[in-house]
Amino acid sequence: MPSPDDARVARLATVDLRGLPHVVPICFVIDGDVLYSAVDEKPKRTRQLQRLRNIEANPRVEVLIDHYDEDWSRLWWVRLRGTARVTEDPGAISLLAAKYPQYAERPPAGPVIAVAVEERVDWSAAGGSAGAR
Repeated sequence: MPSPDDARVARLATVDLRGLPHVVPICFVIDGDVLYSAVDEKPKRTRQLQRLRNIEANPRVEVLIDHYDEDWSRLWWVRLRGTARVTEDPGAISLLAAKYPQYAERPPAGPVIAVAVEERVDWSAAGGSAGAR
């Protein structure tokens, strides 16, 4: 299975105050047991994002990183469960800029979401069933 570190996009799942799931695509980088994602300059209606409000109210999150291919023997996914916090970590911005040229050209000005990964479950068509780590 290719490394999830090389994936370009993931999905972040949070829960709102009513207990409803909220899932959004994110750009990310993984550094050890921490996943980072920044609020960037892509068009948004507001800088007061639902994902940030949800994390402040309930920091338990999941992140899904996956790869789809028409050749289903190449499918894989990784699910990361953890506790998120909103921070202004400049080190995380540097890590993201090293992965994404767009961030190197225009560093995100918004806050960073840092997810302390507590559980990892992965699956690949080549390797079979999911296993927790």
